[in-house]
Amino acid sequence: QLQLVESGGGLVQPGGSLRLSCAASRFTLDYYAIGWFRQAPGKEREGVSCINFSGTSTKYADSVKGRFTISKDNAKNRASLQMNSLKPEDTAVYYCTAVYDLSRECKIDTEQDYWGQGTQVTVSS
Repeated sequence: QLQLVESGGGLVQPGGSLRLSCAASRFTLDYYAIGWFRQAPGKEREGVSCINFSGTSTKYADSVKGRFTISKDNAKNRASLQMNSLKPEDTAVYYCTAVYDLSRECKIDTEQDYWGQGTQVTVSS
């Protein structure tokens, strides 16, 4: 079964950093754009960031722009989300996603082919 597995979540103080990783199992990410979504309790799911299949184009939600950095390593078949200057409002379950897409630019809020199981990020003092 094709899978995405996230890791790296946890508890961090406001202003701190976390790095989320996403590893693909049983399929190659070479032809897939990667996305990161998050969902906080009682709130709608939000698209956070995306990167195109080749790793040459990225997009970010306004709420994380300048603080989060998405990356993709096709040789290692994994992607990452570096989160800096974390705020309490960043607290959510974060999901890695993949969509078969060879476009030059990715799209943040588009239907995804695969979802990871999610990893909890809690920003609190």
